[in-house]
Amino acid sequence: MKPNKLRQALHVGTPTIGTHLQSAWPSIVEVVGHSRRYDYIEFVAEYAPFDLYALENICRAAELYDMGAMIKIDQEPRRFLAQRAIGSGFDSVLFADVRTPEDARECVRAVRPETPEDGGTHGVAGRRIAYMKKGGTAEYVEALRDVVVAVMIEKRSAVERLEEILATPGLDMAQWGPADYCMSIGRPGACADPEIRAIERTVIETSLRMGVTPRAEIQTADQAQYYLDLGVRHFCMGTDLNILFDWFCEQGSALRDTLPPAASGVGA
Repeated sequence: MKPNKLRQALHVGTPTIGTHLQSAWPSIVEVVGHSRRYDYIEFVAEYAPFDLYALENICRAAELYDMGAMIKIDQEPRRFLAQRAIGSGFDSVLFADVRTPEDARECVRAVRPETPEDGGTHGVAGRRIAYMKKGGTAEYVEALRDVVVAVMIEKRSAVERLEEILATPGLDMAQWGPADYCMSIGRPGACADPEIRAIERTVIETSLRMGVTPRAEIQTADQAQYYLDLGVRHFCMGTDLNILFDWFCEQGSALRDTLPPAASGVGA
């Protein structure tokens, strides 16, 4: 089974860069791979349409370029999606909508092997990572132990019980989610307010203090310095759909402004 690059980076303290993809087309993964600048892709399955075939093909494309693959999944069906994704080749899972320490424990259990010492609920399955009779072997168990477990801190109750959630055994990474948090406190769209940014800072600082690696989502490289100064070393930058939308708006407007006005009766 292939090494888990994100796990290795967390172990030795190496910074990482990922990028969000909502497209399940493997060629987009290959485009990212061709850049030779990214450690992993994050397939944002919480927002995008996909099927189980797509999960396997995304991972195959990432492996061609020695990249890792993270998947962000919905709150339900949490265990099903996590285990099918891992079986397809994803080596890290980002769980959305964690509200309580019990939620966080269930996320970890969904990933970890069902052994007496691990206490997980992930059993033996002949999926892609376990072809050729590797399912149920010691190597298979170690692969499940290596999967990186990340959670979104994006609900009011998660912030209120932050230290309890971060104390969850087996939790590796935490990601701040301002949009959901603002909605959960009745202030949708307030992500940039100083009060909200102060809570983000608290989440990051508490994560670092408790030994859980924080990750920052940014849109451009110049946004990284703020987080670097806080001690963040792991980033996920940009989203394919947003990148396309920005280009369409910028270049479409530029060309539209260049064209002469429509003549009367022609293109009117």
